[in-house]
This record gives sequence, C-alpha cells and structure tokens, in this order.
Amino acid sequence: MKAKARRTLVKSAPELWQLADDVARMESWMAGVVGASDPVPVEVTDRRPERALAWRSALPGTEPTRIAIELAERGFGTAVSITAKGANSGDPGPVLERLLDELGSPERRPFTAR
Repeated sequence: MKAKARRTLVKSAPELWQLADDVARMESWMAGVVGASDPVPVEVTDRRPERALAWRSALPGTEPTRIAIELAERGFGTAVSITAKGANSGDPGPVLERLLDELGSPERRPFTAR
C-alpha cells in the first residue's frame, strides 16, 4: 500500500510543524492509516524542523507502516505533502485527506481574561 496527498494550506510552516511534531498526534494518525481503533506506538525516523517529519509504526511482530510529511513555503501558505507506505491492503488516501483537513483547520484557543 502506498498513498500520497498534497495540498497548500493557509498556515505557516512553523504553525504546521508545531501541530505535526506531536507524538500523540502521530500515534493517532498512524492508527487511522493502519485501521486501528487505539493509538499505535511510533518511532520518529526523520525530523528536519519546519521541513520534513517521518515516523513508522513500532508494533512488535508487524511490518512497519511509514508516514512522512514534507512542508514547503508556497506563496501565502505552505505546500504539505503526506505519504503513507506499508503492508496494509487498504487505501489510506481518504485518511491522508482527513489529516490535511485537520492540519488546515483553524486552531481554537480559549479566550483569556486580562
């Protein structure tokens, strides 16, 4: 299985990096790609701040699934490319599109009193 999704998001590379470089989020995304109901432990294999992030599943006795995100400044936003590779027979394309939706959605921050 191999799938790729691309989109230009109206966020800066540092904003997207802050969202993506989060182990809990990576484990949740991996669960979506492999079709698991619980987060899947991951091992980061490449970390180039604000440019590239890659990780693989860390389940003993299974063929690892890999996810990679590449970021590139593009006009008024950032071009984001997400690739998933693994032994799964399913199509992770729709999951990758949802990941792009999640990255591109506005962050909701609570109001604070001054």
